[in-house]
Amino acid sequence: MTPIAEVHDLHLSLERDGVRSDVLRGIDLTIGPGEIVGLVGESGSGKSMLAMSLLGLLPDAAHPVVTGAVTVAGTDMAHGAESERRATRRTALGAVFQDPMTSLNPTMRVGRQIVEAGQDRAGAIALLDAMGVPDPTMRFSVYPHELSGGLRQRVMAAIAVAGRPALVVADEPTTALDVTVQAQLLDLLRELRDEHGCSVLLITHDLGVASQIADRIAVMYAGRLAEVGPAAAVLTTPAHPYTAGLMRSRLSLRLDRGDRLPTLPVDTLDPAERLVGCPYRARCPLALDRCAVEMPTLADSRPAPDHGAACLVPAETVRTDLTAASRASAPVHDARPTAVTSAPPTADPAAAPAVVVSGLVCSYTTGHGRRRRTVHAVQGIDLTVGAGEALAIVGESGSGKSTVLRAVAGLVPARSGSITVAAGGAQMVFQDAGSSLTPWMTVGETLRERLAPERLGRAETEGRVTAALERIGLPAAVARLRPADLSGGQRQRVALARATIVRPAVLLCDEPTSALDASLAAMTLNLIRDMRRELDMTVLFVTHDLAVARLMGDRIAVVQGGRIVEVGDSDAVVRDPREPYTRTLVASVPEIAVTR
Repeated sequence: MTPIAEVHDLHLSLERDGVRSDVLRGIDLTIGPGEIVGLVGESGSGKSMLAMSLLGLLPDAAHPVVTGAVTVAGTDMAHGAESERRATRRTALGAVFQDPMTSLNPTMRVGRQIVEAGQDRAGAIALLDAMGVPDPTMRFSVYPHELSGGLRQRVMAAIAVAGRPALVVADEPTTALDVTVQAQLLDLLRELRDEHGCSVLLITHDLGVASQIADRIAVMYAGRLAEVGPAAAVLTTPAHPYTAGLMRSRLSLRLDRGDRLPTLPVDTLDPAERLVGCPYRARCPLALDRCAVEMPTLADSRPAPDHGAACLVPAETVRTDLTAASRASAPVHDARPTAVTSAPPTADPAAAPAVVVSGLVCSYTTGHGRRRRTVHAVQGIDLTVGAGEALAIVGESGSGKSTVLRAVAGLVPARSGSITVAAGGAQMVFQDAGSSLTPWMTVGETLRERLAPERLGRAETEGRVTAALERIGLPAAVARLRPADLSGGQRQRVALARATIVRPAVLLCDEPTSALDASLAAMTLNLIRDMRRELDMTVLFVTHDLAVARLMGDRIAVVQGGRIVEVGDSDAVVRDPREPYTRTLVASVPEIAVTR
């Protein structure tokens, strides 16, 4: 059968600030009719640029230079006429992007956008309902800014599948979604394939998500394919050390809360060094001398005719040495100079509570004119968080969990009720560290700004800035850089440094790892746990990921519809949930499970 999409020897370079860099280097990939391919890898590996190449939407501002071939439904998406590519996007392609606000039209109601994609009003409302959008008839008439991030992602998914395309390119579509809606989206993509023969390229950094739906998995690293094969083979017996490392560093409900979370080693190669030899060699525990000079291809390691790995080490060695290590206590690699145990500290029961929330009600208005209505995001929440305690607040998008956190931070007014925070106040770390940092300020300026009220001398200020950077595992030289010069993980660590350079009584974390790949997420969680202990802070940690909630919280509070429906010891809530809603959340956590 003719593939719906073919990529052959694709090379892509982009220009930024006058510097040109190779983003994709010799990609060969096919997607058959009705096939679901999972594309996994860390941030910066080139996954999104491969997706944009398939969609014919490479950024003109970056002056892309493309060689090789990209064909979708018979159309040349790399070099073809823009009119032909536009027609293919309209008739044969659907797309779901990680940030729906950059894709949704802010001036159009969401229902109209779904209708324009190929549905009538009834079909659009049915799609919203299928995507788990509460009160879909009402939300048919709202604008994107009136929805939470998770609800906007559901709308984007509904638009992508409205026209029943031949290929859906889903770029990290589950990142902002809670586990139940994530499962609904995966079910919808699977249903499209089963009922309409639609193919899917699912881009994700979560191997658990890929395992739920993918027929084949392609693993990317540094602009190249590191491994490609059937999902069952790649996930159970990986043939590339990088794939094995990704498997080892993913978070799950089975991890010991007292252990440090395993992470991949830090990459010490500069971009030029990655162009020669194996780009993974500096992080690989099995690297050979020849890995520094020979560039491996998928043909170098063939454990099966349909399974290849770009590795000079025999697949059997990788499986024996690294797969076994992933089942044991794997080595941990941290950015910090020293690594301390992450066993949760014990809260002081004799101390006054750090946070007391009593009868909290928060509301907002939505719609316009006759459609204007008041929505109670938080409906009478009571919480007491002990000094030194960590409380994880978990729930679906729109459940009110982030509103509680923002109310404690003083960013959202309370309609009624009261909030008391211990002396020292609260500082917040947001989900999107990039947008929470001032883009024109250097890291050093950002940190010095927080120290300004203390009126320190110059030497003491610089010492505090350097100490804050060392605490998060970054060198003092980072103080001279701006957010755009940092990776996503580095920006998140700088946000943590800003929040803690003046020790707060309470650290508020709003989904700080949801947009990070597994290794960076684990590194950030290790860092927060270390800082909690070293600075003797109370932590409120909001997440939609129960595995993260269990690792970060002494207790878990489950929020549904603006109310707490269950609260208790973290292990007990996960092991023996009392409420049906909590049981649904636990059952929806995407553990590695090959379905095909």
